Formats: sequence, C-alpha cells, structure tokens
Amino acid sequence: MAQGTKKLSKPIAAKSGKRTNAGIMKKGRVEIAPKRASLVKANNLNKRLGAQLAAGTERHLAQKAGHLELLAGGKKDRKKAAEAKK
Repeated sequence: MAQGTKKLSKPIAAKSGKRTNAGIMKKGRVEIAPKRASLVKANNLNKRLGAQLAAGTERHLAQKAGHLELLAGGKKDRKKAAEAKK
C-alpha cells in the first residue's frame, strides 16, 4: 500500500487564458429515422397526430383566454369570423 503523497516530476500549473465552452450549446440527441415501411408510416402518423394535438390545445387555450392575440382562434378571430358571415 502506498503511503504519503504522489511525487510529481513537474508541478501542476493552473490553467489560464483558455476559454471554456460554458456558453456553447451541446449537440442534441440524434434520432435515427426508421427504414422499414411500417415504421416509417407509424412515425409519420405519430408526427401528424402530435401536431394536431398541439394545434388543438393552442386553439382551446386561445378560446379560453380570449385576450391573447398571438394565438389563433381567440376573441379577435371570432369577431372577424362573425363579421365575415354578416
């Protein structure tokens, strides 16, 4: 068993002048696209259904809030639709 501290040939110098990559965003998770026809079809269906769910949720929130002009389907859009019908 070793006793005492490790004897180094050169003293360890503190790092200076080097930039850190703290502000650089890391690469995201890589997702490999499916190759089988059935999996490709299922992937496309999932993507489409997910988009429909997100759009429906945003529309529902806009109708509930009513004062959000950024989201489609709010009070502003309902007034325009009512005027267009007349």
